[in-house]
Amino acid sequence: MTMSRRLFITLLGVSLIGCTRQAHTAPYINFSQPEYGWAGKPTADPYLPPTRLPDQPLLTPTPSPPKPLPTLRTEDIYYTVQWGDSIRNIAYLYNLLPEDIIEANEMANPSLIYSGQQLLIPAPEISETGPGYKIIPDSELVNSPYTVRFQTDAFINNQPGFLKDYLEEVDGEVLSGAEIVQRVSDDYSVNPRLLLAIIEYQSGWLSSREWQDNPYPLNYREGGYEGLYRQLAWAADELNRGYYLWKVKGIGGWVCADGINVPINPTINAGTAGLQQLLSRFLPYSEWLLAVSEGGFVSTYMDLFGYPFDYNYTPLIPLDLKQPTLQLPFEDGVTWLFTGGPHGGWDNGSAWAALDFAPAEKDLGCSYSDDWVVAVADGPIVRSDHGAVVQSIDGDFYGQTGWAILYMHIETRDRVGFGAQLQAGDRIGHPSCEGGISTGSHLHIARRYNGEWIPADQELPFVMDDWVSRGLGYPYEGLMIHGDQSIQAEETITEFNQIHR
Repeated sequence: MTMSRRLFITLLGVSLIGCTRQAHTAPYINFSQPEYGWAGKPTADPYLPPTRLPDQPLLTPTPSPPKPLPTLRTEDIYYTVQWGDSIRNIAYLYNLLPEDIIEANEMANPSLIYSGQQLLIPAPEISETGPGYKIIPDSELVNSPYTVRFQTDAFINNQPGFLKDYLEEVDGEVLSGAEIVQRVSDDYSVNPRLLLAIIEYQSGWLSSREWQDNPYPLNYREGGYEGLYRQLAWAADELNRGYYLWKVKGIGGWVCADGINVPINPTINAGTAGLQQLLSRFLPYSEWLLAVSEGGFVSTYMDLFGYPFDYNYTPLIPLDLKQPTLQLPFEDGVTWLFTGGPHGGWDNGSAWAALDFAPAEKDLGCSYSDDWVVAVADGPIVRSDHGAVVQSIDGDFYGQTGWAILYMHIETRDRVGFGAQLQAGDRIGHPSCEGGISTGSHLHIARRYNGEWIPADQELPFVMDDWVSRGLGYPYEGLMIHGDQSIQAEETITEFNQIHR
């Protein structure tokens, strides 16, 4: 590529569940100025951090009681290959590098594995327990209420680096660097400030005008992940993976780029867990230790935005949180199919926040449907594009605050517009395959609260018209239960997965 100080990358067939919307039009607040410190009169704006005087000392985040986490495996085991497995995903499952499994099984061609094959899974090399230093609060990992007043494009344009001149083609549309950051932030519900700090930490693209002809701007050098969009979407998914696995006590350690497993310090918070997970994918153990310390990544963040715990929106999820009353997302008397139990709200790293429904009267595959997806509650539409519709149902016009509902794979034809004020039962649009990977026209629906994906099957199950979601331990497998009636998710039409209002 030869374009001076401007990068233009064509990505054909980008199929990460990709959607986009315009950047916020709220007043831009420049958090990068040296005088940053929230000095002045206390703000009454709930979407800005509380005032902190310039000479006020930085407070150490409150210590957390140890969280029980799984212990790391210390013995070799065997794994039976399942249909669809690859060495890469098996290695990921067991916190190993693919070459560890290849070497342990003396595999001449690791692509030639077969269902039923027994593979030796070696015990990982384990380090000492990781550091307990808290890098960021949870509200700086998720797209939380403190992002409402932040304008990504204005912030980037105020920096000297060439990110503001970056261009890339995604899904046939040319996007600027700011549009890519905002799109990934909106899709994955990851904080745009954190994404910008990661770009700067890995590449210097916010501060440097020096041209770098580098297809891997975050230095994740994996085929198929060229360009800022794919690099940043991968990073957002890894941040979510660490954040939500830590919250459900689903992981005991991080695997660094050199294969060393690091037991997680049980006193960190979820936001720090997400960052530790992402940085472990980039860095060998010795460099990872530096990156997650007080002089590591946090220094880059503070140079850009100040002390991260000034943005500590607590609690993101109140202990007494209750789901508001929701109805099923289809019209009265129309039969639909329950086709997917709890699975990732966006991509596979986020919480299992989503459920899938498909119209019963349609051809298989990505066919047109005249059935309607309808609003599950009252509230305005705060996003409508690229297959995605987001509705705020807590009385304001922000998708980052309170309760928000994602309706995904909504066809362009007849899709409700941005800003529309809906009541429960009003039409959203038709189910389709638009907006990402899909083998058949359907609705993917998920909940968020204060920007955090809410699992569909845990303490706060997804309930619509008194149908209660229950997971079965594997993605897409689950039940919907109504009193003594129960239906099970199936990808095809059966007598056991039909549902109607």
